[in-house]
Amino acid sequence: MSPVVPEPLLRELGRTEGGSEALGLLVRDQHTRRLVLLRALLDAASAAPAAVCPPGRLDRLRQDWALLEAAERADRAAARSVLLHPLAGPWAQRCLRGLTAVAAPTPELAADLAHFSALAAAAAIRAGLPFETRLTAPDGLLVLPTLGALRTGPGASTVHVAQSEGEVTLRQERTGVTIRPAESGATSGDPRWLPVLTLPAVLPGAAPVPLDDLDPYRTAGSGLQRFGLSSVAGLDGSERAAWREVWDGVAPMLRTGGAHRTAETAALLRCLVPLSPPPGSTSAGAATGPSSIREGAAQCSGTRREAFGAILSSRPATAAHFASTLVHELQHTKLAALAALTPLHHEDATPRHFAPWRPDARPFDGLLQGAYSHIALADYWQRCALGTDRPPARDVAWAEHARCQEQVGAVLPVLAASGALTPEGRVLVNEMISMYHRLADTPPPPGHLARAVAYVRTARMIWRQRNAS
Repeated sequence: MSPVVPEPLLRELGRTEGGSEALGLLVRDQHTRRLVLLRALLDAASAAPAAVCPPGRLDRLRQDWALLEAAERADRAAARSVLLHPLAGPWAQRCLRGLTAVAAPTPELAADLAHFSALAAAAAIRAGLPFETRLTAPDGLLVLPTLGALRTGPGASTVHVAQSEGEVTLRQERTGVTIRPAESGATSGDPRWLPVLTLPAVLPGAAPVPLDDLDPYRTAGSGLQRFGLSSVAGLDGSERAAWREVWDGVAPMLRTGGAHRTAETAALLRCLVPLSPPPGSTSAGAATGPSSIREGAAQCSGTRREAFGAILSSRPATAAHFASTLVHELQHTKLAALAALTPLHHEDATPRHFAPWRPDARPFDGLLQGAYSHIALADYWQRCALGTDRPPARDVAWAEHARCQEQVGAVLPVLAASGALTPEGRVLVNEMISMYHRLADTPPPPGHLARAVAYVRTARMIWRQRNAS
């Protein structure tokens, strides 16, 4: 039997790289999982007691499913761009949990299931399918995933949605808004329509990147609130301009950091969710179960395993740090997708390990995830240092590289010594070790190295005091 992930592709991924074949394998598997999840949601609704999913709601879910099937027949790729939108993942997981919970259904379940109608309508709009339907706008906002949102006024209201000859009409009682679908969302001259801001693609021919501050499930269930973090309720004109300005320098920085960084961003990044800046946080990071959030004094970012292709982030200060955020978070995306394809270890989830980027004890899987993302950062910043002739930028890059390299060096022995690595996990860790030594062949200036060594030594001492070990 051939391995799920051929060894050459596994070695590429172990080096935090991955060509089109390796990345395509991860993407296809995640897309298949999303489609299976959506089917499981419908099956769970059909099997749920009437108290959980009343007959009327089940009938509407089946109508929405029929509309999705019709949209797929009309334009499969367009319809799936909605079904596979990263933020449809957290919504689907939340619905499935609500439908299969042993306890009584949550008050939010009805609203969550009603969102299926908006998802189906958005897919039909994307596919150019003529249709009519009625949608409910909760809390004064009707969100059509990947397209935008309609302000409907306070409270819940009903909106009649119809598409004909390339135009979509959203009508409430006697007033209506016309929107025109486009690759990057939908446009309208009516101020009640809020389009999704899209940022230019990092490669010609790649998809633009939505900066989604509208989707109601963009941070739902992420655990952000536990760490004082929050999503942005809505970006005003000046904030959108600021995001676009810093984004404009990202593609050149990714190229400086290696062609593979640009390629993985084009292949994997499907959505950015803007976060508010962390409230004065200086911790080295925080975690939210299957998600990961990292914080610094001025920025926080994270990923969610159920939202493949999405990165949550406050606005980085510079294009170089924006690119480094993408490098960091996309490694989490890659490694989580790889682990879904093939087990990498059999260690338990007990938090016991020191990680220089975190103040708390980490489980083995968290240690592996952190080492993987930080060695990619060490590579990125080293390339940036070697690729610039501007002394201030070179100095920043060497400092970042030295810190990440020393952090990884502190935990690689723990990963390598684990007897619970699977054969695939062993290949991955061995490639990380080889990459670490390759990076060490071009050391940073002595001052940066000394400060990095002192940083990790201090972090270990503080960690031991805090964790009494």
